[in-house]
Amino acid sequence: MLFENENIRLRAVEPEDLDLLYVWENNPLLWEVGNTRNPYSRYVLKQYIIDSDKDIYENKQLRLMIVQIKTGLTIGTVDLFDFDIHNSRIALGLYVDAAFQGNGFAKSSLHLVEEYVFNCLKINQLYSHIAESNNASRTMFEQENYEANGILKNWIKTAIGYENILVFQLFREVFQNNASI
Repeated sequence: MLFENENIRLRAVEPEDLDLLYVWENNPLLWEVGNTRNPYSRYVLKQYIIDSDKDIYENKQLRLMIVQIKTGLTIGTVDLFDFDIHNSRIALGLYVDAAFQGNGFAKSSLHLVEEYVFNCLKINQLYSHIAESNNASRTMFEQENYEANGILKNWIKTAIGYENILVFQLFREVFQNNASI
């Protein structure tokens, strides 16, 4: 199956995810790395789930839920967004709940998403913005052959000031070359 390996499964958002999304989307600690500055109501999230049946080409985004196969628990999300068909690129956001971090789930999710983006969507570039202080994510992207190709200075406002964002990119050609090794 395209969205599954021995550890995790990526699946579409379901109505049963409402309570979990409500907790994650309304966590102010996560707002600094995203574009959210206000809480989401259950109503808004319910509408989001209802509207998630639309195609990635129509919505220009796709959210997948990360499920740990061993337990069946939903442990995080993968977001593909800012889908630019003309320039053949898409942005990636990846979240694993703190209780499950450090177990390789983010890396497993990343591999599955790369398969989808490069082999199914045939996109040229997958990119992610990573806070300079996020050492775990930086290390993961570096180990996975993403190129750090830019710094967005003072890009996000945090509780202690402004922080730089690093732009990591993986190109289809690099992905295919690594897959053939």
